[in-house]
Amino acid sequence: MVEKPSIELIEGSSPDQFIASSPTKPPFKSRAIAHFKRRWWVHLIILTVVALVITLPLVYVGYPRIAQDGISDSTLRITSMEISSPTPSGFHLHQVQVLGSDSIFHPKLYSFNGAVRLPGYDDPMMNITVPSIQANDGATIEVNQSVVFEDARIFAEFSKALMLQKEVSLNIYGKPRLKQAGLHTITVTYNHTITMKGLNKLEGFQVVELKLDPGRDDGMNAKGSVLIPNPSVMTLAMGNVTFDLSSGGTDLGPAVIHDLVLRPGNNTAPIVANVDELALLGILPHHPPFTIEMQALGNSSVYNGSELPYYTAALEANPIIFDFDVSQALPS
Repeated sequence: MVEKPSIELIEGSSPDQFIASSPTKPPFKSRAIAHFKRRWWVHLIILTVVALVITLPLVYVGYPRIAQDGISDSTLRITSMEISSPTPSGFHLHQVQVLGSDSIFHPKLYSFNGAVRLPGYDDPMMNITVPSIQANDGATIEVNQSVVFEDARIFAEFSKALMLQKEVSLNIYGKPRLKQAGLHTITVTYNHTITMKGLNKLEGFQVVELKLDPGRDDGMNAKGSVLIPNPSVMTLAMGNVTFDLSSGGTDLGPAVIHDLVLRPGNNTAPIVANVDELALLGILPHHPPFTIEMQALGNSSVYNGSELPYYTAALEANPIIFDFDVSQALPS
């Protein structure tokens, strides 16, 4: 039933004047509470839609973009790389590298197949298996596996670049899966070019000692030692390395370093040679100092009886020039 308005006469007023009194209107808070009680499901739907509008682009667009940016902005630094048990078709690789990242996100990067390329070449020279890691700044990635060449000719080009240049680069490409805690797994592109020190033409190579040693039964008539600097982080098992010695266009004979393993830093290795004594005496200066400029040009690298064409190509590309005091080779 609708309540009728009441009419109240006010003292001092004319009979025609009156004031109509209506029921008091509920406050806004009460009305709002009553509205939400009746229409709570409408607001829940609106809230859900708004949440989806905000979160779905973030999860399905923003998250992959942020993850890809984090991978693209990260760095990779090789701290050691060892090539052992080499064959004409491959070798064993033990490589340690450190991940650098300033991202606030630290997703898990699952193991993936990485194609290793020499910059400037479309085809990979080999493939490696990159292990799973948590993408934290300073995380260590260790690869320890046997590798078979995809293209040995490209690896020969890499070996020449490694021998001749101060720095050499490698590109690693793959499509790893990635997962940030609480979010779904996505696929990102890993495409990084790593630069590391090369052998820089073996600059600083020296014949520390070389003396005639007739009467050997191995076909050689001299022995001594050489100093081979290696400014890189690479350890290379090269087997028996043979050089041709010469001076001023005069051939002086072959020299061999047996079972050469070139490690980071200065390497001292024994060397044997078959020196043409008459040719050596023919270029000997008439007065001291008896120092001549010599050249050692590598012509083969043989490991376990098999020649390694990629190392042979690198040796042939790098004639080593050094000074040699002939008087130390002659019998005292």
